[in-house]
Amino acid sequence: MKNGSLVFKSIRSLLTVSVLILVFILPVLLLLMLAFSSAWRFPGPGPVAFSLRAFRYVFFQSPGFFQSILSSTFYSICTVILSLTLCILPARALAWEDFPLKRVVEGLLLSPVLLPVMTFSMGIHILMLKWGLTGTAAGIVVVLTLFNYPYMLRSLISGYQQFPRTMTETASNLGAPWHYTLVRVELPQLIPAIAAGAPVVFLTAFSEYFLVFLIGGGAVPSLSGYLFPFISGSDYPVSSLIVIIFIILPLLLFTLLDSVVYAVYKKRSLS
Repeated sequence: MKNGSLVFKSIRSLLTVSVLILVFILPVLLLLMLAFSSAWRFPGPGPVAFSLRAFRYVFFQSPGFFQSILSSTFYSICTVILSLTLCILPARALAWEDFPLKRVVEGLLLSPVLLPVMTFSMGIHILMLKWGLTGTAAGIVVVLTLFNYPYMLRSLISGYQQFPRTMTETASNLGAPWHYTLVRVELPQLIPAIAAGAPVVFLTAFSEYFLVFLIGGGAVPSLSGYLFPFISGSDYPVSSLIVIIFIILPLLLFTLLDSVVYAVYKKRSLS
């Protein structure tokens, strides 16, 4: 019976690994093959010729590639910072306070996630035109924040629910001003929640195409906007290479964030 259980667990583990490989690894391998290929004729099982043309074009001959990366990274990080700033106090109130129609208010604050992008974009585009923010990075940050902040809000609400309110009340009773309490007491306790919400907000902002194109009007470079013509033009080697870079950049940033959070908690535990 014990041997049968071990065999069943081994088969289940093998199936799990196989599914993960099929879902995550094979598409990346396919993209790598396409990036190095110069010809892949249907219905051939693989490329008939290989070339570094895509790498030469993207890294040395393509105008605006690195500018698009820097621009996308910049407005995505700004979106994370603005989302965190806007969500701190509402999350605190929703986690700790009881007031009439609390669930309704929370539902309304989380509603942008439920709206179709087309519906949201048409209304917000009119406001951006009136405010003169179309064609600017500031307009893109505002729109992406309004559309993606519920991810940060939900994460911060959970974070506030994980530590007792008495910690903040104790600091206030000892004479600490509210901003000191926020920075020195609450934010350190919210690091796991911020680390959970920030990557989601960053990734959704970094990969957004329609809202960035609509509000930016093509004046603000973006990696998604840079990628689109190559996909629509069927230049698969170049588009595959850009997609791989699209995958690597957030992974590097998430790894950096994880290292920073680990270092902070290690330092706090040692002190």
